[in-house]
Amino acid sequence: MRRIVSFHYTLRDPQGRVLDSSAGGEPISYLEGAGQIIDGLDEQLRAESAGVKTRVTVAAAKAYGERDPEQIQRVKRGMLPIAGELKVGDQFRTGEDQFAPIVTVQSLEGDDVLLDGNHPLAGVDLTFDVEIVTAREATSEELSRGSAPASGGSCGEGCGCH
Repeated sequence: MRRIVSFHYTLRDPQGRVLDSSAGGEPISYLEGAGQIIDGLDEQLRAESAGVKTRVTVAAAKAYGERDPEQIQRVKRGMLPIAGELKVGDQFRTGEDQFAPIVTVQSLEGDDVLLDGNHPLAGVDLTFDVEIVTAREATSEELSRGSAPASGGSCGEGCGCH
């Protein structure tokens, strides 16, 4: 049986800093096993019931993966699809498509820019404080669609839960 689960979360890094939270908003809803949230969180919430509050630690490998040095590339500034001044730490999408990769400026060296294509949380173990709001069996329509109902709340890109 696959379920539709809705939950609130607070995401923390290994130093305990809050990176994201659904507090004050709609709970996140997902279909178990559909890839809508990071694998490690999905796996650890499988046995939990509505009303449960728990702390879940997800190793980097089951979250956003380990850092990949091949995702770091040096490019000429003129090749970048953005105008204006760049500074270390800036992030931008590499194309117009909403699914184009997001890169982070790692360093600026003359006309060269060192870009990191790793997810900002790659290589980071994550801790989620989770409250399961609802957990129910998925309908046949939800299973065939492969996702939770859109009206059940969804997280934003970079929220840490997917």
